[in-house]
Amino acid sequence: MNNHTKMKILKPTHEVFEALVDPEKIGKFWFSSSSERWEQGKTITLRYDEYDAQGDIKILEAEKNKKIIFQWGGDGEGHIVTIALEDVENLSTIIEVSEEGFNEQDDEFINQLIDNKEGWVYMLTCLKGYLEYDANLRAALVK
Repeated sequence: MNNHTKMKILKPTHEVFEALVDPEKIGKFWFSSSSERWEQGKTITLRYDEYDAQGDIKILEAEKNKKIIFQWGGDGEGHIVTIALEDVENLSTIIEVSEEGFNEQDDEFINQLIDNKEGWVYMLTCLKGYLEYDANLRAALVK
């Protein structure tokens, strides 16, 4: 089962891609910090200072200005996330996030999908706010 989230950002694709892979930029909309630039084959440590939490992701594929595929949530058993970027007339970007690896047999399956969707919509909203308005909206969501 996959979960898809899609948003239009009024910035060129190269700016959206750089915001995702550059450790200096990612802290302005998503994680507090990223250990290094996201490149294929690397394992990246991501940190959320607000929750005193961190985890590693494995970058499975990174195609400049096109897509990033990574795995998180466990060795060999984690979820696979694909972030695809579609250029719209060199002026804006359609960004689509697809996450797979949900267990439909899990009693919490529906809650996991809803929580996951909420997280991706929030991240994309923060990315849009950062790139379009230089607004820092990260860490504002309260559960």
